[in-house]
Amino acid sequence: LVVVWGMINHSEFSCEPIRLRMCQDLPYNTTFMPNLLNHYDQQTAALAMEPFHPMVNLVCSADLRMFLCALYAPVCTVYGQVSMPCRSLCQRAKDECHKLMEVFGVAWPDDMECSRFPDCDEPYPRPEDLLTSSDPTDQSSMTVQRDYGFWCPRELKVDPDLGYTFIGKKDCSAPCPSMFFNQQELTFIRYFIGVVSIACLSATLFTFLTFLIDVTRFRYPERPIIFYAVCYVMVSLVFFLGFLLEDRVACNAVSPAQFRASTITQGSHNKVCTLFFMVLYFFTMAGSVWWVILTITWFLAAVPKWGSEAIEKKALLFHAVAWGLPGALTVTLLALNKIEGDGISGVCFIGLYDIDALRWFVLAPLCLNVAVGVSLLLVGIVALNRVRMEIPLEKENQTKLVKFMIRMGVFSVLYLVPLLTVIGCYLYEHTYRSIWETTWIEENCRHHHIPCPYKVEQTSRPAMVLFLIKYLMMLVVGIPSVFWVGSKKTCFEWGTSTHASSTHLAVLDDLDEPVRSHHGPPTSTRSKASSVHSKASYHGSLKSMTSCTEERSFHGSMPRLDHPLSAHSSLHQIDSHSRHGSQRDVSEAPPTLITHGTTGSDSQAAENDGTSA
Repeated sequence: LVVVWGMINHSEFSCEPIRLRMCQDLPYNTTFMPNLLNHYDQQTAALAMEPFHPMVNLVCSADLRMFLCALYAPVCTVYGQVSMPCRSLCQRAKDECHKLMEVFGVAWPDDMECSRFPDCDEPYPRPEDLLTSSDPTDQSSMTVQRDYGFWCPRELKVDPDLGYTFIGKKDCSAPCPSMFFNQQELTFIRYFIGVVSIACLSATLFTFLTFLIDVTRFRYPERPIIFYAVCYVMVSLVFFLGFLLEDRVACNAVSPAQFRASTITQGSHNKVCTLFFMVLYFFTMAGSVWWVILTITWFLAAVPKWGSEAIEKKALLFHAVAWGLPGALTVTLLALNKIEGDGISGVCFIGLYDIDALRWFVLAPLCLNVAVGVSLLLVGIVALNRVRMEIPLEKENQTKLVKFMIRMGVFSVLYLVPLLTVIGCYLYEHTYRSIWETTWIEENCRHHHIPCPYKVEQTSRPAMVLFLIKYLMMLVVGIPSVFWVGSKKTCFEWGTSTHASSTHLAVLDDLDEPVRSHHGPPTSTRSKASSVHSKASYHGSLKSMTSCTEERSFHGSMPRLDHPLSAHSSLHQIDSHSRHGSQRDVSEAPPTLITHGTTGSDSQAAENDGTSA
C-alpha cells in the first residue's frame, strides 16, 4: 500500500539541498523544510538528530538511518509531495536498536511512534517519489492535503526563557505593531485614541478637582462617583502616555543581526510595559467595582432607608473591596505572566492575543459587575418611585426626589451603554479571533515560508471601526462622572475658588479697623451717643445678620462688603468686652431718642457707629 501525503506546491515550499551529514548519499538529495517533525530548518533538525548518531555509527539496524532521514529530511519532489515511511520500517529500526539506545540513555521519541505511520511494507523512498516533471498532471497535489498547524516564522521567534506564546506556539510572538492594520490605519487609530484620552482625562480630572474644592459636598451615597472618576483619571493617563510613546513600550525592538522582526512584548520582563499593565488593568477593574458600590449605596439609601452617616460607616469595607479585588486579580495575572503589549494603542493589557485570559480576567469580572449593579439599581429605582407615590411629600421635596431619580437613571445609562459596548466588542473579538488569525496565516504564509492553512472555509479581517469603538468606549465610560457634578453650584464654586483668598483677607482687614478704633480714647459726646446707637443697632440687626449668615453659608462665599448690613455684620465680630465698654459710656451721655427707620439721620447715625466703635 502506497500512501502519499500531498503537501504544497513550489510557491509555498521549495525543495532545498540536503545539508544534514547523516543523510548524505541517499537515493535523493533534496528535501523541504519544515519537515515532518516540525523542525523549521535543517540546522534545527541536525541538532535533534544528534542523540541518534552513536546508533547510526554502530549500525544497530540497517533501516535506522533511512528511517531517520525520512522524517528529518523527507524527499522533496517537484510537486511538493512527500511520502510517509511505512510502519514496518519504523518497527524494524526500533526493535533492532532498542537495547543499544538504552545503553546510551536515549529514549524513542513520542513523535516517532510507529503507530503514527501507514501500515505498509515498502522501501523508502518509493519509485514514484523520485519521478520529476515540469508540468504537474495531478491538480490535487497543488493544494494542501494535510493540516500542519501554525509554524512560527523565523522572524517572530524569541528567546525560549521569555515564555512567549503566539497562536499556540511557544517561543513565538505576534508581529508588531499590528497583524491586521497598515501604517496609515494605525496612525489614524493612534491619534483618535490620543484625542479621546485627553477628553476623558480632562473630564475626570475636573470631577476630582471639584471634589477637592468642597470635600463635604459629595457624601455617601454619591461619594463612590469621585473614586470612580479617580480610576478613570489613571486609565486615560495611561492611554495618553501610550499615544505619546507609540509602540516603544508595547513592542520588542528589531534585531537584524538575529533575523528578528519587531514583535509584541509579553510577560513582565519589560518593566515599563508591566507598569502600564498594572495601572491600566487595576484601575479599569477598580472603576467597575466602584460603580457596583455606587449602586449598593443607592440601594441602601432607597430600600432600608439608611442615612448618609450609616452608609459612611461602611466606607472602610467599600474601600477594601474596591481596591482589594482588582489588586488580587492584578497580582494573579502578574504571577501567570499574562501581560501583552498592544501595538495599536501603545499600552499593555491582557486578552489581546490570549483568548482564555480575555475570557476569565476581563469578560467575566465586567459581566458580573454589570449584572450585580443593574439589579441593585433597578431595585433602588423601584423603591424610590414607591416612596414618591405612597408617601405624601411637599411639592419641593417631590421635585427634588424626581430630579434625583432622573440624574441617577441618566448617569447609569451613560455608564452602562459604553461599558456594554466594550463588552460586546470583547465578545465579538473573542468569537472571531481564530478566524482573523487563520486569515493572517493564509495571507502571510508564503512571505514567511511557513505551511499554509488546511481547508480554509472562512476568512475575515477585523474592521477598523470595531477597534475605534472599543477604544472610544473604554475611555468614554469615565466621562459620565462630569454629569453628576455638573451644576450651577459647581460653576459657582469654580468661579469663587480663585478669589476666595483675596476676599477673605479683605474681610479680615475690614474687621481689624473697628477693633483698632475701639482701643483709642473717646473723642466726644457724639461718639458716646453713637455708642448707644451702636448697641441698639447690634440688637436690632441680629435677625437680619442671621439671615445674611445663612445666605453666605448656602452660597459658600462671603457677603459683599458694600451691602447695607455690612457695618452691622462687622459689629458682630466685636468681642463682648467692646460692647461692655459702650455700655459704660451711656451713663455719661444725655438721653437720646433712637428710632429705626429709613431716614437720612438714621443712615448718618449708622455711619457713625463704626467710628465710635
